[in-house]
Amino acid sequence: MTRWIDISQPLTNDMAHWPGDTPFEYGLTYSKEDTGSVNIGQITTSLHIGTHVDAPFHFDDKGTTINALDINTYIGKALIVDVSVFDPVTPEALKNVDFSEVERVLLRTSLPNDPKVFPEDMPILDPSLAGFLHEKGVKLLGVDIPSVDPPESKSLAMHHALHEHSILILENLMLDHVDPGLYELIALPLAIQDADGSPVRAVIKPVRSEGHANE
Repeated sequence: MTRWIDISQPLTNDMAHWPGDTPFEYGLTYSKEDTGSVNIGQITTSLHIGTHVDAPFHFDDKGTTINALDINTYIGKALIVDVSVFDPVTPEALKNVDFSEVERVLLRTSLPNDPKVFPEDMPILDPSLAGFLHEKGVKLLGVDIPSVDPPESKSLAMHHALHEHSILILENLMLDHVDPGLYELIALPLAIQDADGSPVRAVIKPVRSEGHANE
């Protein structure tokens, strides 16, 4: 039986977080010794910790919040494409990719997966990708970097370009241990009322790899 593969970052107290943002912290509020029956934990965290999705409200005050997004966008066939030899990543990197069966694309860049280190430099995604992917029918873009825009960006050109083309955003995936190809994806955000994003547990299951390589 084909097993699901976890491609999300584990949430740990020593994981990296966006500079200046709220780090992740888990601890016991009450122990079984305290309650006589159960352990009860609590977490404190940014909604943009680890593997997470951005709601349009994250970068647009009039944008849709996380609880109002269509959850079907985060479930279904997804194509993992290796673009690690490209920086910046432009439509040229995807010119030979077959998009005929997918509405979700996950990009494996040159950045190594290391949840405990926030990268000083990240591969650049060119905003022209948004229009290209929209023409191919893509509705979700996933990346293995903390953001689709550079950390120093204030304009967030890629976020806005994807939003303008109705493409939702999934960030900080772990793709180093999986091969490019076609998969089933489940990456559901939590239904947090009026929120700007949500951590997710992202998992994939292979469909097939042949015929969809970035050759």
